[in-house]
Amino acid sequence: MKKNYQLELDKEIEKITKSDELPSLLLHSCCGPCSSYVLEYLSKYFKVTVLYFNPNIYPEEEFLHRQSEQKRIISELPVENKVSFMESEYNYKDFLSAAKGFENEREGGARCDKCFRLRLKKTAQLAAENGFDYFTTTLSVSPHKNSQLLNLIGEELGEEYGVKHLPADFKKREGYKRSIELSKQYDLYRQNYCGCEFSLRQAQEQQK
Repeated sequence: MKKNYQLELDKEIEKITKSDELPSLLLHSCCGPCSSYVLEYLSKYFKVTVLYFNPNIYPEEEFLHRQSEQKRIISELPVENKVSFMESEYNYKDFLSAAKGFENEREGGARCDKCFRLRLKKTAQLAAENGFDYFTTTLSVSPHKNSQLLNLIGEELGEEYGVKHLPADFKKREGYKRSIELSKQYDLYRQNYCGCEFSLRQAQEQQK
């Protein structure tokens, strides 16, 4: 039976609002557009630090462009509590190593599972090392991403690293629609492929 992770998040936020302290959250973000709604939403309840860890993005120029847009939306979006940014190095070899043997999988298949794990593992690791109360990812805001899988991976890694995973399905309650509205409002660059060279190739094939 599928879990309703939006309701799980509601319960967690309800507990937080009864406390006088603002918990810290390390938020993995794939890009500025996806993070826009999530930051607008979560910054009311958390001290958010955005982690831009996306070694899957190809080529490096694309990685840097998306990173620049991520920084811009953080600086321009009005939020209740200040949002910080944590940068990471670009190492595409890490993604290729994780995706080895799954290069020909279609978008949304087993290769994406490996990619999710790669990025969320780093997020959980850094959250534990830096004393964050929670970690989660913006990825579930996309209607193309499997929120059940993302949350299961997050829960597993939370147990492994001893840091709490924040359950979420940010596409719920028109979160994806709001992210599109904010992207237009701030004139954010919206990419036409997920990120890796394999998804780029698939997008190009579909365009043909």
